[in-house]
Amino acid sequence: MVPHLITALTGPINELEQRILESMPAVERWFRLEWMEHTPPFYCSVDIRNAGFKLAPVDTNLYPGGWNNLTQEMLPLAVQAAMAAIEKICPEAKNLLVVPENTKNSFYLSNIAQLQKIFRMAGLNVRVGSIDPDIKKATAVDLPGGETITLEPVVRGKRRLGLKNFDPCTILLNNDLTAGPPGILEDLHEQYLLPPLHAGWSVRRKSRHFQSYEEVAKRFGKMLGIDSWLVNPMFNRCGELDFFKEEGMDCLRTNVDALLTKIRKKYKEYGINEKPFVIVKDDHGTHGMGIMTVRDVKDLELIRQRPKNKPPVGKTGQAITDVIIQEGVLTAERINDAVAEPVVYLMDRYVVGGFYRVHAERGSDENLNAPGSTFVPLAFAESTRLPQPGQKPGASAPNRFYMYGVIGRLAMLAASYELEATDPHAESYD
Repeated sequence: MVPHLITALTGPINELEQRILESMPAVERWFRLEWMEHTPPFYCSVDIRNAGFKLAPVDTNLYPGGWNNLTQEMLPLAVQAAMAAIEKICPEAKNLLVVPENTKNSFYLSNIAQLQKIFRMAGLNVRVGSIDPDIKKATAVDLPGGETITLEPVVRGKRRLGLKNFDPCTILLNNDLTAGPPGILEDLHEQYLLPPLHAGWSVRRKSRHFQSYEEVAKRFGKMLGIDSWLVNPMFNRCGELDFFKEEGMDCLRTNVDALLTKIRKKYKEYGINEKPFVIVKDDHGTHGMGIMTVRDVKDLELIRQRPKNKPPVGKTGQAITDVIIQEGVLTAERINDAVAEPVVYLMDRYVVGGFYRVHAERGSDENLNAPGSTFVPLAFAESTRLPQPGQKPGASAPNRFYMYGVIGRLAMLAASYELEATDPHAESYD
């Protein structure tokens, strides 16, 4: 299913699609050269918004769940990408240990089961090792599709992590480490840990990612001869906030006002008749929590008027004290009159699939990653490979999916820049 656009593609994004399709050889060569210089994250998912006049990522997850929401048609691409990724890292790999979040939620574990299937098809023995202290023996969990997954307690040796009678060369994390890396995962010098610990939310910051993305977008825009704003959400950041005292609120008001002013200027430049807004969210790992849409500085007062026992909180229940203020990007896509946004999945440097996140109770300027959202899977297998230059912009599903794949790869490239900058083991030339 391909969502319809509520507005015809006109003006800047029309020209953007034409420019990218006409420049496809240059675009692909540009990515190829970038990947020669930078190592992509092992896998990621990218939330994208298509405003009809702008196409940009709004979040990049380096520990993507939701693999079970992808269509079965994407499996061959995912398996090929998994093979390529493993061959680069550990060609002789035989055993793979998947470490999930500490939960028995069957819908989340369906995602783990899909990853297990992908890597088995890629030629690995795959088992699931839990670091949850409550898992003390092999525990079978029934899944919604009728399958069963077995969680086993991990066993930590002096320098290796594994299971009883199972010694993996590679450990795949599907746990975003919001609360910090547990000691059991540290100092594994004789095993490959993917992604690395510094990709977790205890180290990552959205503002750092989008700073890297801005750099990538500017270079991409220069190569194509386009305004990078068309693919880049502007942002500001504020730290040391307390929503119920005055600490940090002046910083927040000033930065919200400054960003809204910059967006209005861009809207005027392109003749866009929409009301600008910004998204204020936790600067590290939100899982759709604590996200606020702000259309005017006055809206910030409404946040402060919340009951004292209901502050904006992140995934671990901690009060949010550092925020990214991100340019809001409308979504102009609809499925059965419900707002929708594409989510692109990548492994190694390849687009392997995606789905539309759909929410019937949210507006086009609101966060859709919230309770009540549903998923419509998309098979990118043919769509990303067979764009059709010359088609009317926006009319061709393969062209639209190819565009989403380009944006997803830009975000993945930004994540590689980001991880290089935060790598504690990287050589310093200061």
